[in-house]
Amino acid sequence: MTVVADLHNHSCLSPCGDLENSPGALCRRAAELGISMLGLTDHNSARNCPAFEETCRREGIIPVFGTETTTREEVHILSLFGSVREALDWGDWVYERLPDFRHDPEKFGDQAVVDADENILDFEERYLIPAIDASIEEIAEETLRRGGLIIPAHIDRTATSIASQLGFLPDQRFSALEVTRLPPPFDTRGHTLICDSDAHFLDDMGKRTFSFEISPGDSSPFAALARVLREGAVRLSIPAPA
Repeated sequence: MTVVADLHNHSCLSPCGDLENSPGALCRRAAELGISMLGLTDHNSARNCPAFEETCRREGIIPVFGTETTTREEVHILSLFGSVREALDWGDWVYERLPDFRHDPEKFGDQAVVDADENILDFEERYLIPAIDASIEEIAEETLRRGGLIIPAHIDRTATSIASQLGFLPDQRFSALEVTRLPPPFDTRGHTLICDSDAHFLDDMGKRTFSFEISPGDSSPFAALARVLREGAVRLSIPAPA
C-alpha cells in the first residue's frame, strides 16, 4: 500500500493560520488532493487533535498527531505521535514550559479550539508562538522517550530553522529532517529527508509531500512511518523553483 504523507499542517488553533483551517476542512482538502496520511502540528499545542482524529476517520485519512514546538534556540521542531492521548499528554508537557503571555487576537488572529463539526469550544488565551523553556536536546529526548518521532522543521529556511539559528546539524538523534528544497544546506549526517506543506491556509496544502510503502509486517501506519524513516525508504515530491 502506497501512502502519500503530509505531516506538517496548522489548524485554526495556530494564530498564524487561517480561521477556516478547521480539522475537518484540512481533512476534506487532504482527501481531494489524494493525501492519505495527514499530520496536525499546531504551534505548541495539541488541543485540536481530538477533532482531527474524528474528521480523519470520516474522510478515511490516516492521522498523525503532534505539535510544532519552538525550542529555546528559536528552532521549530515537530513532535509526532500515533495517538491522540499521546499527543495531548505531550501538549501538556509543552504547555507547562510555554511563557504565560496573554494572546491578543486583534493583533495575531484567533486561537480557536473546535470540535469535529467546526463548533468553537474555546479560545486559547495563552499566546502559542513563543519559545518554550526547553532546548532542542530536551525536546528531542522527551519526544523519543514517549515513543514519538522528532523531526526538525524546514531546516533550510531563513528563520526559525536549524540553518538560521545554528548553521549546523547538532549531534542529536532525530527521526528525520524536514526540507523545503534540495539540496539541504548542510551535511545531514545520513538522516532521512522528508518534505511537507507546512500549510497555514487550505490553498497551501499538498505543495510538498512524500510517499512510502506500508508492508504487511507493519503493526500500524505509524509504525510503518517510523520504519521507513529509519530505513530512508521515502520518495520526496518537491516542486521545482519558479
